[in-house]
Amino acid sequence: MREYLLCLFAAAAVTYLATAPVRRLAIGIGAVAEVRDRDVHAEPTPRLGGLAMFLGLLAGMLLSSKLPMMREVFPHTREWFGLLAGCTLIVALGVVDDRFGLDAPTKFAGQVLAAAVMAFEGVQVLYLPTGSGSVVLDPTTSIVLTVLVVVVTVNAINFVDGLDGLAAGIVAIAALAFFAYSYLLSVEYGFQRATMPTLISACLAGICLGFLPHNLYPARIFMGDTGAMLIGLLLAASTITMSGQVDTGALEGTTLLPALLPILLPVAVVAIPLIDLLLAVVRRTRARRSPFAADKEHLHHRLLELGHSQRRAVLLLHLWTLLIAGAAVALAFVPVAVAALGFFAGVVVLVLAVRWPTLQTRFRV
Repeated sequence: MREYLLCLFAAAAVTYLATAPVRRLAIGIGAVAEVRDRDVHAEPTPRLGGLAMFLGLLAGMLLSSKLPMMREVFPHTREWFGLLAGCTLIVALGVVDDRFGLDAPTKFAGQVLAAAVMAFEGVQVLYLPTGSGSVVLDPTTSIVLTVLVVVVTVNAINFVDGLDGLAAGIVAIAALAFFAYSYLLSVEYGFQRATMPTLISACLAGICLGFLPHNLYPARIFMGDTGAMLIGLLLAASTITMSGQVDTGALEGTTLLPALLPILLPVAVVAIPLIDLLLAVVRRTRARRSPFAADKEHLHHRLLELGHSQRRAVLLLHLWTLLIAGAAVALAFVPVAVAALGFFAGVVVLVLAVRWPTLQTRFRV
């Protein structure tokens, strides 16, 4: 545990320290988000914060490779090369987009390329958990499913990145949830391959936490597509290397609910971004617009319309993510009835919190 936490803190510290120089670089090269009709921020803000997050990721990975207790994480050098190659490609794509702006098809093609590089280098969904164990996937299906998971996750995080601190906070919570579960697999149940998702999750949580102080409202810098796509790719890699490579059939007879958690957890930790993505696709398709056409009808926009401030809207979405992901992870540690009771109690509290501005108005009347 100490080694993972050390890597998390290293990634956070380097990201935090690198963000100020990256902000100056963004201003110098003109990578600045101007104010548009659909935007929430009130004045031009530098982008490119994802570059600092990438430096933090590299620092965490480099440190982990030097720790004696962590060297067993790196026997699969091809997979690590694939992960870093995919991250490098997605960051390069994001930097160009943050500076010059790219159209949706070009970004989509770049995302597919980065995902395919990871898949061909071994970061693949090898098993598909079912109710009775796991199904081994053939190579073609494995690559196609891997690319699909990566592209969907990247765009889900990109779509939800609309308020100061929102995406970084959601992904930090998701990464910590993955970390808790994969650490349980690797340490308590001896799944050595699960150490890779544990390390990815630790570094991902670190770069998000290190960036948040610069990105909370009012943000001094945005992560831009560079950061949103990077953390989306890393979150997908955590999902793939954990639930897609650990044969949960070997966990039969434990209290870990192997037939449920490998399917539930990846969906639960990205539930809010996925819901936002699905609603956006349906909404825009019904209006005969491109699914990538921007609008002001995302979940965070609706919270603002209800009367919440930016900070409160972000906090509510963070709490929803924490509730859903926490309930899923809790299934690995507590009885189902206890987890379900806590989840439904949390839902009631958060529904009331979401409707609070409306309830206040009615109460005054």
